[in-house]
Amino acid sequence: MSCAASRNAGRPSPVFYAIIAILLSLTAGCGGRGSEEIPYSTFKQHIARGDVREVRLSASELQAVPTEQAQAAGAPPTWVATPVASDNLVPLLEAKGITYGGIREEASRVTVGIGFLVGLLVIGIIFTAYKRTNPVRSMSSLTRGRLRARDKQRARSTTRFDSVAGVDEAKEELEEIVKFLREPAKFSQLGARVPKGALLVGPPGTGKTLLARAVAGEAGVPFFSASGSEFIEVFVGVGASRVRKLFEQAKSKAPAIVFIDELDAIGKSRSNGGNTGGSDERDQTLNQLLVEMDGFDSRDGIVVLAATNRSEILDSALLRPGRFDRQVLVDRPDGVGRHAILQVHARKVKLAEDVDLEYLAKRTPGFVGADLENVLNEAALLAARSEKLSVGMPELHAAIDRVVVGLERKNRLTHVKERRIVAFHESGHAIVAELSASAEPVHKVSIVPRGLAALGYMQQTPEDRNLLQEDELMDRLAVLLGGRAAEQLAFGKFSTGASNDLERATGLARRMICEFGMSAALGPVTFQSGDGRGRRAGDAASELSEQAAGRIEAEVQVLLTRAFDQAVTTLSRRRAVLDGMAEALLTQGSLDRDEFLAILGTAPPEAVN
Repeated sequence: MSCAASRNAGRPSPVFYAIIAILLSLTAGCGGRGSEEIPYSTFKQHIARGDVREVRLSASELQAVPTEQAQAAGAPPTWVATPVASDNLVPLLEAKGITYGGIREEASRVTVGIGFLVGLLVIGIIFTAYKRTNPVRSMSSLTRGRLRARDKQRARSTTRFDSVAGVDEAKEELEEIVKFLREPAKFSQLGARVPKGALLVGPPGTGKTLLARAVAGEAGVPFFSASGSEFIEVFVGVGASRVRKLFEQAKSKAPAIVFIDELDAIGKSRSNGGNTGGSDERDQTLNQLLVEMDGFDSRDGIVVLAATNRSEILDSALLRPGRFDRQVLVDRPDGVGRHAILQVHARKVKLAEDVDLEYLAKRTPGFVGADLENVLNEAALLAARSEKLSVGMPELHAAIDRVVVGLERKNRLTHVKERRIVAFHESGHAIVAELSASAEPVHKVSIVPRGLAALGYMQQTPEDRNLLQEDELMDRLAVLLGGRAAEQLAFGKFSTGASNDLERATGLARRMICEFGMSAALGPVTFQSGDGRGRRAGDAASELSEQAAGRIEAEVQVLLTRAFDQAVTTLSRRRAVLDGMAEALLTQGSLDRDEFLAILGTAPPEAVN
């Protein structure tokens, strides 16, 4: 035991001080200040001698206030006595001409209540001061209980690799850790050192936590899980204490896996700001984590896994060899990966025989595992609401629409003029998208309002792409401005419905200039921020000279004008199709791909560049 601990052991408990405070407060509240309790006979003698100037009476207590002469001779401020039931004191008081009156019982109770409240206030002050001076000691039992509860709930993970799909490369990287935890002697004989820690990096919802549980499940070892936010508290030192407890429990049950989710909550770079406020606690917690990772050998059978979606802000000390020396990317799945994920989650859902999961995977580019699970769950809810026995393609398509666009709001758009504007607007998007050389095929067009702001929408079926050329980006700009172009052709003026299209088109055009260098006037140069943290592409233009910023804005306007002209040209050549499709939307509300192509015509699409 340390010296500090010895001193604390001999120090009285805060409960002792609290009891003393209560007794003092109650004593102060119950008794009169400076009163003296005397027998009833002595009380009457003082009255007979003329030492009393005022008497207060009640059924249980008598109070006498001495005269000034008696107080000068040493009498207390008040004499207190217990009355005798058979004796009548009032005639004596009247004979002596002494003022008398009754005692209100409530007054003493109020005094006692005030004294009790004062005692509670003193207790609160004592405990607050004690916690501030001894945070680790006061919180250690809570920390220990929380971590042990987690260990009991997940002593052995039941998740396996077959429950994780769409991240095959990440699973291959982690299989080595599983083999080490199963057969550590095999690695030790060869002198091999398995990484102490592996950092799972990827967007939210890609399955990082599920993958960590699968590693523990495959290895058959205890799985200790904690979130980075659980280590951060107001009191400095509590987080470091929790880190120590976590690793102590893991070492006592080695081989084991320690998993820290949202590592960036405690592992943020220490060079980003000064040590003020909560950063003191975060820095101490991070330092303790670094010490714990240095304090065990990989041969001890402890492997630390962590997950984050913001690896760029982590402290460099965490990523050096010997700590989290292996980074595993858990990225968004491609089409094949999404198909595999849908197959895993479909095991729990009763699907109809005509359900095509491969087509659904193509319809959901950019979706992560959590999104796909949500789609199947929403489809099952819709099927149950319709009292169907299985989940079919209509429910799955509706579920994708709900996840991507939002809930239907059929009663939102009732004005005839507004419905007509939206019909032409969405028809313009769809026609330009289908007739552009490189744009994705149209899946559905609708003027049924969804979500908070969408009065209508046009859905495409994009492919998984990693690179886009300049002409492909120009086609995307034309599609975004197709609704505005249709409004000009149909009504000769614009509406406010294209505000979101303009915002997205302007952002894409600015990225083409500032990030991709797709400007003949400015040349192959980038104006993007160099640090890449927390700033959108093109924000660095505000730090340039007025001349450079003006040239960038001029080039952005050139791209947008060219894309708008392209959309107008495309729609002008198919004006009859534009009118027919708008009327069909006004009648039906939405068009699927087959209905849309029937209106567009059976002739091959005419590309307009």
